[in-house]
Amino acid sequence: MTVYVDLIFLFNFVIDGILLLTTAWTRRLEIKGVRLAASAAVGASYTVFMLFPGLSALYTFAAKLAFSVLMLLIAFRYRGWVPFLKTMAAFYLINFAAGGGIIGIHYFLLPSLEIWNGIGFTRSGGLHYSMQIHLGVIILGLIGVLYFYVRLSRSQQRQDELSEYLADIRIVIDDFTLSCKGLIDTGNRLYDPLTKTPVMVTQTSIWGDRFPPQWIKQIQRAEAEQIVTTMEHDNFPWADRLRLIPYRGVNNGTRFMLALKPDQVTVDHQGKQINTHRVLIGLDTGQLSPEGSYEAIIHPELIRVRDAAV
Repeated sequence: MTVYVDLIFLFNFVIDGILLLTTAWTRRLEIKGVRLAASAAVGASYTVFMLFPGLSALYTFAAKLAFSVLMLLIAFRYRGWVPFLKTMAAFYLINFAAGGGIIGIHYFLLPSLEIWNGIGFTRSGGLHYSMQIHLGVIILGLIGVLYFYVRLSRSQQRQDELSEYLADIRIVIDDFTLSCKGLIDTGNRLYDPLTKTPVMVTQTSIWGDRFPPQWIKQIQRAEAEQIVTTMEHDNFPWADRLRLIPYRGVNNGTRFMLALKPDQVTVDHQGKQINTHRVLIGLDTGQLSPEGSYEAIIHPELIRVRDAAV
């Protein structure tokens, strides 16, 4: 059998480089090209060493662990035990995810006849399976698995970062109480220009049937001002609470947002409860969070109300 060592080295060099890059993206670490190439070369060299029977000591768990530690030290340097252990854990998880994903894709694409043809019996009666994965399956599977791994990892990181700015909200209007999850938006500068009252925005979907369907369509068409000017006050119980808040749209044109004046709003953030009535509730027909993590945008001034905290 002819073995092309250069091709084996090059193939593993590329694979190790992709795994190291994925580790860097997942941990948000900076990695230089020279360090990446040197680390991938160490990993590829280990694969080549395993082709020589005289180097059987490299097959042990300790040797494999030592090579992986050396690769990570070359690629990311040593920045303390805790960061290094986190990077090592991410590196191994990415390797396991990639390896398992490739094998899973391989089995998924194989017809059942080929699977059975690869199964044999040993003298002791045990089973063994001869697995040959095509190069194309390895490359496409690796790219696909790592792509989804990075996407899921980044999504989870965003969720963790977002959780620090999430708060529970309770809105009270007459005998009606609405509870939802809100995001504290430090860049929110929406105020009522007359009273300088901060405006908190909520999705209209969480209000149920409290607003007529025609109103929802008018808000979607940016015709909130027509609701106030054409409605019959007797048909809507909160007519005296309605406000129109001017704001600038994406095209720098002035639009109006329909808002309500509540009796009280309670914001529960990081174990501290803040009660205030000096706030307006703006209505938005869209979905504020694509993942559904929150249904309201909290004005930062509500969090700064220290004297209202209980």
